[in-house]
Amino acid sequence: MPSKAQLLQIIGIQSALAKQGFELANVMDCVVESVLSLINSDGAVVELVEGDEMVYRAAAGSASKHLGLRLALNSSFSGLSVRTGEILMCSDSETDDRVDREACRKVGVCSMLVMPLNHEGRNVGVIKAYSATPRHFSQSDTELLGMLSDVISAAMYHASEYHESDLYFRATHDSMTDLANRSVFMDRLRQLTRNSRTPPRPAAIFMVDMDGLKAINDNFGHRTGDAILIEFAHRLQTAARTTDTVARLGGDEFGILLTPLAQDHEIHSILERLQQTIAQPFTFEGESHQLRASIGVAFFPGDGLDINSLMDTADNRMYQIKNISRSLPGGGLHIALNS
Repeated sequence: MPSKAQLLQIIGIQSALAKQGFELANVMDCVVESVLSLINSDGAVVELVEGDEMVYRAAAGSASKHLGLRLALNSSFSGLSVRTGEILMCSDSETDDRVDREACRKVGVCSMLVMPLNHEGRNVGVIKAYSATPRHFSQSDTELLGMLSDVISAAMYHASEYHESDLYFRATHDSMTDLANRSVFMDRLRQLTRNSRTPPRPAAIFMVDMDGLKAINDNFGHRTGDAILIEFAHRLQTAARTTDTVARLGGDEFGILLTPLAQDHEIHSILERLQQTIAQPFTFEGESHQLRASIGVAFFPGDGLDINSLMDTADNRMYQIKNISRSLPGGGLHIALNS
C-alpha cells in the first residue's frame, strides 16, 4: 500500500492539476513531472495513440529529450497496454520479449511501468514511468500510478466535454494562441531528421523570442500582455507558409519549422514577411505597442543532422542577437542566420 506521505503527495498533485483547468497539455506536463518524484523514476511519459503509432506528447526527466518520439502501436510495450487494457510492468527490457528492445536502448529504458489511459470507454494512450536500472518498480508504484491515471482520464473527459475541439487538438495545441505546442514541433523536427532521403531535403529552424513581454506585463498588466502575445502568435502564423509548422514552445518563446525549402531565397522571403508583419504597431485598449522579436536560424542539414544540435544552434544564435538587440530602438525583428 502507498505510504501516508505518498498519499499526501497525491493530494498535492491533484491540487496542482486542478489549477491547470481544462488545458490538457498542461495537465499532462504536470503529471509527468509529478511521476518523477512520486515513484522515483528516471523518466515519465504520456503517450497518445495516433493512427498506428504511440507518440510522446508529454515527457519529463530523461525522457524530455525524446518529446515527439513515435513508436509502433503493434510492437511496443505501450501499445500492448493500450490493446489489452492492462497495467504492465517490465522488470528488464533486455530479457522481456514484449518490448521493442531497440527503442528501449535508444531511450535508455531498462525497467518500466505502463498504465492505459481510458477516455469514454476507449484506451487512448498510456502513462509510462521508466528507470535505467532493472527491477526498479513495485506493486505500490503501480497503485500510485493508477491514481494519476484516473486524474488524467478525468481531465481528458472534461477537456472534450467543455471544448468543441477534439481530444487530439487539446493535447497538441496551445490553448491561448491555438498554435501547435512543443510536442508537435519536436515531433515534426524528429520526422524531418529521421527521413532517409539522400541527400536530405533542406529545411530551416527558427527559434523566435518575443522581446519586452515582461515590461509590458509590468507596465500595462497581464491582460495587455496576453493580448499582445496572441497577436504576435497570429502574425507569425500569417507570415509563415501553409507547409511550415509554427509552435508556441513556452512563455514568450516560439518555433517555426520551415519545410520544404526548394531554394535559398525562400528563407529571405519569409524573414522579410515576418519583418513587415511584426513591425506594424499593435493597438490595444487605446495604447499603441511596438512588437519586437529576436530570431536565431539553424539550417538542416548544414548546421547538423540531429535534433539537439539543430535546436542548440538556433537557440544560441537567437540569444546572441537578443543580447545585441536590447540596445536597439524600435520594433520588428533582429535576426541571426549564423554565428
